[in-house]
Amino acid sequence: MKKVFASIAALACLLSLTGCGRTNNTETSKYRLAAAKYPEMAVYPNEMDYIDSKTGEFDDEGFSKVYNAWREDKKEQQNQPEGYANGLDKFFSESIADLLSDSNGHNKVYSPLNVCMALAMLAEVTGGSSRQQILDLLGSYSIEALREQAGALWNANYCDDGAVTSILASSLWLNKDVSFVKDTMDSLAEHYYASSYQGEMGSGEFNKALRDWLNEQIGGLLEEQTSGPEMSPETIMALATTICFRAKWSSEFSESATGEGVFHTLNADGEDITCDFMHQSGTRNYYWSDKFSAVAQRLESSGNMWFILPDEDVSVDELLSDSKTVDFILADGDWENSKFLTVNLSLPKFDVVSDTDLVPALKKLGITDVFDAGTSDFTPMTTDTDEIFLSKARHAARVTVDEEGVAAAAYTVMMAAGSAMPPDEEIDFTVDRPFIFAITGADGLPLFVGVVNNPA
Repeated sequence: MKKVFASIAALACLLSLTGCGRTNNTETSKYRLAAAKYPEMAVYPNEMDYIDSKTGEFDDEGFSKVYNAWREDKKEQQNQPEGYANGLDKFFSESIADLLSDSNGHNKVYSPLNVCMALAMLAEVTGGSSRQQILDLLGSYSIEALREQAGALWNANYCDDGAVTSILASSLWLNKDVSFVKDTMDSLAEHYYASSYQGEMGSGEFNKALRDWLNEQIGGLLEEQTSGPEMSPETIMALATTICFRAKWSSEFSESATGEGVFHTLNADGEDITCDFMHQSGTRNYYWSDKFSAVAQRLESSGNMWFILPDEDVSVDELLSDSKTVDFILADGDWENSKFLTVNLSLPKFDVVSDTDLVPALKKLGITDVFDAGTSDFTPMTTDTDEIFLSKARHAARVTVDEEGVAAAAYTVMMAAGSAMPPDEEIDFTVDRPFIFAITGADGLPLFVGVVNNPA
């Protein structure tokens, strides 16, 4: 029997300094069967629009009315069932540790939420033990429960109001010569807001349409990485998911305070590097354990970016092997060892990229059947052919940090065929050696986690 590949693609991005969003690319749209309908949101009011150009007076009443409408709309969008993320801790903690460990002096970046959404979509098109392994990893007792959870995750992290851009998108890429189970396609459209496209698999035009769609979601931030996905003539279906997030720091770093500093790398030659360090002093919570210390930089109208600094005699790999570290990331500030004091933060500007083969990690996490043509079950997707299996799963990501904020993108393709007690008042937090970072969304879940061994 002919072996056939199914394809799953996921793309995530966090953008503050570059554009992101949906555009109407004609080359892509000509293949479109159906377009997803996204929630409409009230727009965050521009304060400048409420200043009288002649008198300079501010219309406080008019601004407050529109602002309150925006706030209520945003609150309603993010108001999801209590405990909707329950069960995901196992996936988050185990995948973060597995995918970021053994960095060997290299930078690594990973988007847990994006891969989670891609796996949930994969569960929709699989059955039997293939589906059950995904359900077990994501902590769901049924596909219906996972479906509801994915919908809540989607809505809790979706925002397109002009203040924060956190756009999630999904798409289905269908082989024009294969029929698909309508109920499954309808479920993906309803619960994952998936647009659908159909064309000739393996053709240059259809591959270009997929790449264009990916780039449209991230404003070209990962243009080099998105040149990789390619559907072959044997591809039955491709699934793609994206997350785009744009926000600035609540308190931006002053460019005038940025200056050169020394970062101590773990290169084989032991050579230190010189890079630009941003500086900011102010009162904030300082966190610690017996192996690390940490602070958070607030993102405007959104979550946080966490900087976790190992103690001088502790490596990042040692931290990742300690469950306390991932527990801290998932706690999003709910930590016993914390103190509000003056923190003198020195943080290197960085632009880090990594490209990771997900197959070993997914197999280690218990997802094995989908990679084996003899055991995989894709009958919920199509019954036109059998021996469908996943042959490739890659995850590429990039994170950039500067004085204004953070810009990041992650791209996944699955191809089937402690510190001591701090002083009383003030502490210097100088991130001048390998460290871990985490970016959390408005609901506190991890959008991106990474290891920076070399910020230059």
